[in-house]
Amino acid sequence: MIAVVGSTNMDIVMTVEHFTKPGETQKAEKLELFPGGKGANQAVTVAKLLGSCYFLSYIGNDEYGDFYKDYFMKLNISGFKVVNGQTGRAFIELTKEGENRIIIVEGTNGMLTKESIDENLESLLKNDFVLLQNEIPFETTYEVAKRFKEKNKTVIFDPAPARGIDLRIMKFVDFLTPNETEISELLKSSRKNVNSIDEAFEILKKFGLKNLIVKMGEKGVIFKSDHEKFTINALRVKVKDTTAAGDVFNGSFAVALQKNMNLKKALEFANAAAAISVTRKGAQPSIPTYEEVEKFLKSQN
Repeated sequence: MIAVVGSTNMDIVMTVEHFTKPGETQKAEKLELFPGGKGANQAVTVAKLLGSCYFLSYIGNDEYGDFYKDYFMKLNISGFKVVNGQTGRAFIELTKEGENRIIIVEGTNGMLTKESIDENLESLLKNDFVLLQNEIPFETTYEVAKRFKEKNKTVIFDPAPARGIDLRIMKFVDFLTPNETEISELLKSSRKNVNSIDEAFEILKKFGLKNLIVKMGEKGVIFKSDHEKFTINALRVKVKDTTAAGDVFNGSFAVALQKNMNLKKALEFANAAAAISVTRKGAQPSIPTYEEVEKFLKSQN
């Protein structure tokens, strides 16, 4: 079973001609609302692919919280809590080329504390895997990773956004899954010039990291550990919206591991799921089913 601990947002998406420049005002071509948040994206991915997910997240007692309560229940997602406050929001500029720029308002996501973990620890630890991100207080994420590793369970950490992260969490992380921008940001505190993924891994290994997975978009995915290094090639698709592609990758990767796929097959499965997601608009509406991913993989052979 798979747990996710993290954020829930409502994505407010503005389709624009180009990213707005400093001092510029431009008219959005379209305004749309999509369920999002890195934690929720991963939880919905797991639920769509696996049939259920335990998701510890806080949503507000507002209209977006009401929406999520019904939505999560329909997807067989349990564990979330309704609290007094505003559900998190993400304001997204989306260009015609499918690139996005995002501003987060944390809302009730900021209320998910270490004490919340203690209160829900028994339910959390019924799961074999946990997916973590960085849109809730970092000390909460750190605590979850530590508690799961104490029970020899698998921790998958997406360090996004890559700010305010204590690298000592790496000793509790089985798989770290940054993109190129995030790994550069993550290693700024090391005060060393990092020119390759090999060098990045060597630095993070000193903090206890076991496996590094770098998501590189159209350049594919690179896996690096002490024992091996390989690349999963990107799949050719027509990009419509890259929002949540990384989250779909992480959720799909956890599902593939849960289903006992070997590492390379699990990464290929996750890569395919993410590729499908970028051909569709929106964060969670873009997430494929298990059957869709399998069919897509067969079509690539």
